[in-house]
Amino acid sequence: MIKELIDHKADLAVAPLTITHIREKAIDFSKPFMTLGVSILYRKPNGTNPSVFSFLNPLSPDIWMYVLLAYLGVSCVLFVIARFSPYEWYDAHPCNPGSEVVENNFTLLNSFWFGMGSLMQQGSELMPKALSTRIIGGIWWFFTLIIISSYTANLAAFLTVERMESPIDSADDLAKQTKIEYGAVKDGATMTFFKKSKISTFEKMWAFMSSKPSALVKNNEEGIQRTLTADYALLMESTTIEYVTQRNCNLTQIGGLIDSKGYGIGTPMGSPYRDKITIAILQLQEEDKLHIMKEKWWRGSGCPEEENKEASALGIQKIGGIFIVLAAGLVLSVLVAVGEFVYKLRKTAEREQRSFCSTVADEIRFSLTCQRRVKHKPQPPMMVKTDAVINMHTFNDRRLPGKDSMTCSTSLAPVFP
Repeated sequence: MIKELIDHKADLAVAPLTITHIREKAIDFSKPFMTLGVSILYRKPNGTNPSVFSFLNPLSPDIWMYVLLAYLGVSCVLFVIARFSPYEWYDAHPCNPGSEVVENNFTLLNSFWFGMGSLMQQGSELMPKALSTRIIGGIWWFFTLIIISSYTANLAAFLTVERMESPIDSADDLAKQTKIEYGAVKDGATMTFFKKSKISTFEKMWAFMSSKPSALVKNNEEGIQRTLTADYALLMESTTIEYVTQRNCNLTQIGGLIDSKGYGIGTPMGSPYRDKITIAILQLQEEDKLHIMKEKWWRGSGCPEEENKEASALGIQKIGGIFIVLAAGLVLSVLVAVGEFVYKLRKTAEREQRSFCSTVADEIRFSLTCQRRVKHKPQPPMMVKTDAVINMHTFNDRRLPGKDSMTCSTSLAPVFP
């Protein structure tokens, strides 16, 4: 076609003729009526079989890590608060008046078991008693409700949506592998682009194509057929790819444009038609008629538009707020536990007639001995008989008239140990 223009056997060349500087030296071109670039034509990938660890896909790796850290943190905070809160200690033998010890169910292992049971939506036989530990339990139950519900909903999406994964996503992926063969039309503008390119990725791709003569095809039709029947990717102009993929639903475009160029109408050197054609093209572009014609003739009707049905893992941007709520609940429980601790020990210090600081020191010292789950409960004031009280009542009885015999009455007076 270009030779006919050079020999003046034709006045116009109306075709997908790419404007290049080599061709510009031999013939004249109008202004480009369509912009395009080199891209990759490849067959659509098949659905992949799920792996044995697909159950982890609904949540992103950072969410799994944060859930694990939240579980460890809540269990440890529950253990510490249960040790310090006086209302978490209880009398295991309430029917035995002589019992002098109280127990605490939330050992370190039991705290982890409580957290695990809640996370697995199974619960446990352990139930918090103090207000502070109940706040921890309630906020942890709310946290697990949101996490489990989100996981279940997204797992259903992952199981019902077929995942379409392509082995290549760009020209860089194509250059880094050798399993998929790729090439272009021999002696075409696309081949010339790779041959003359100074970009390392494209130089590597040209070295691969030139080392395998079978990688280059005679024309687009041969390359398209080879793409459909073999593991082959055809490098060609994006407008042709768009036209082909609208009529063959088994083919798709991979990645974006590798370069940018345009189609022009060729004329012989010095032809008077070039300027007139250029003005007409500019007028059609301003009136948007070129775009309308492309939509009419390119779109076709063979392939429906694909909907993006791919499920994505839940990340911190979507459910990160629940971790903030959990942290706020832990802070609130710590403040309540401090209030319980101070209030109860102040009452104990007054009852035992001890200083508040020494009572707090003893309680903290005991709470830090994490291996013990029982402690002596505070004793109420003891009632004992005193000689002074007995003598006083005896003297009063002697002074009562009508008493033939002396009766000894006793009284009980509180004595603190």
